[in-house]
Amino acid sequence: MLESIKCWVDEKETIVKKGITLLELSKMYDELFMHKIIIAKVDGEYHELNDAITKPCHIEFYDLTDAFANRVYLNGLVYLTNYCFQELFKNKGYLLTRHSADKGLYIEATCDLTREMVYDLENKMNETVKDNLKIHKVTILREDAISYFNEIGDVKKAGLLEYMTNTYVNLYRMGNSYNYMFSLMPSETSCLNEFKLTYLNEDGFILRFPTIYSNGEIPRYKHHAKLFEVFRDSKDMCRLMNLETSVDLNNIITGGTVGDLIKVTETLYSNRLLNLAKKIASDKKIKIVLIAGPSSSGKTTTTRKLSMYLRSFGLNPKMLSMDNFFVERADTPKKANGEYDFECLEAVDLGLFNGTLDKLLKGEEVILPEFNFITGKKEYQKENKTVLLKNDILLIEGIHCLNPSILANIEPSKKMKIYLSALTEINIDKDNRISTTDNRLIRRLIRDYYTRGYAPIETLEMWDNVRDGEEKYIFPYQDEADFTLNTGLVYEFPVLKVYALPLLYTISRDSLYYEDAKRLIRLLDIFLPVPSDEVPNDSILREFIGGSYFK
Repeated sequence: MLESIKCWVDEKETIVKKGITLLELSKMYDELFMHKIIIAKVDGEYHELNDAITKPCHIEFYDLTDAFANRVYLNGLVYLTNYCFQELFKNKGYLLTRHSADKGLYIEATCDLTREMVYDLENKMNETVKDNLKIHKVTILREDAISYFNEIGDVKKAGLLEYMTNTYVNLYRMGNSYNYMFSLMPSETSCLNEFKLTYLNEDGFILRFPTIYSNGEIPRYKHHAKLFEVFRDSKDMCRLMNLETSVDLNNIITGGTVGDLIKVTETLYSNRLLNLAKKIASDKKIKIVLIAGPSSSGKTTTTRKLSMYLRSFGLNPKMLSMDNFFVERADTPKKANGEYDFECLEAVDLGLFNGTLDKLLKGEEVILPEFNFITGKKEYQKENKTVLLKNDILLIEGIHCLNPSILANIEPSKKMKIYLSALTEINIDKDNRISTTDNRLIRRLIRDYYTRGYAPIETLEMWDNVRDGEEKYIFPYQDEADFTLNTGLVYEFPVLKVYALPLLYTISRDSLYYEDAKRLIRLLDIFLPVPSDEVPNDSILREFIGGSYFK
């Protein structure tokens, strides 16, 4: 007779047979969820649904509305997409997972795509979902996995495993296909039932799926041509340097030429910024430069470095902070939980800001406000009198700088809007990408600890609110930018690893953010470490690891 075990599912006691899988148990709770159950937490730690229950435990089930489960869902979709593409077109080529694209994922093909091919691929994926293929985890010797991937021609995947030290690795099998996926995975294809494919061009398509910001619905795709082009340019540059994956970067490190890579990367970034400064200086009408970007995209270093370059062209940049134009504290909007919402547009005294800038452009002298964050009121001091002279140009950095309501009264020819984003230029391998969001989070963890005195747990606690603000006030307006600049550095993960790993290891197992810390540790462990000695003091990276010239 099978032994029974007492468990608690969402704190409700239930008796189950010892050895029952989480997948079998989850079927009893399907109707309580809007979407298919993807993954479970057992005693506070995420587990795949194929795992068996062998002892009394607390269990929580999650669908794709949970951030962690959503990542698992997306990785399952990527595996499904690759599997179906190989089933249909294995003699034509293979797919390359590239980067995020307006709440979707851009996937390229090594062959020319047609709309009909993408249509057929979507149908094949839907058929496979209905067939409910099982996704099995298979634990094998790392050496055997390396041999397998070399035999099928996936030398980058084999190279990835070469840099690991584990004796065994986990592969996933769907049908007769084996793959290494950098994530926990769904246990069957039936849960991968919400997706759409959007044909983009002969190179690739967009995989769309419900995100945690889309209320559980598949968002419509809006093509952001400028940002997409920056991604493409960055990828093309990496391709020219034979630097597309973590394996390529590790090979450069072991080859002893990472110092040269750092120099080349920094030169490329400086040249892009110098060309932008030249473009601004050559247009005599531009008097205001507005700079926006998500958290940890390097706005401070970029703004100050741009200021330096503008001076080399005979201009006199003046910095202006939108924070000094906050409404009085008593008039600041509040969130639903009663906290002040300093990130919403209504927290800015828009009338005063627009009016002040209008007067400056007309040559009038104004006293710029200085917001006192202790009293919650604006103060006006005589020493803050300013006037805009012939060669003066205003540099304004702020979360709302791309919002069309900002300086709407000033004609476009007098403004230049710049959008910054730390776009991740390399992938783990052809199937596993590195999230730009994770890149920025690692940057912020380091900066917050070393320059702001925040413990890593505090940064992780704040991150969801930071991301919510970006989704509301930055990303919707990225197309308003006249110029988009990639502030990501292809060599940065090996350098960040040295600083970030000790911080992430402080997150205890009983923390709500333990799984996030564990995921970031796994990501950083892919890369060999690089000391920061050769990172120049004017690098964007110095804004986060310290030692910046622009203090």
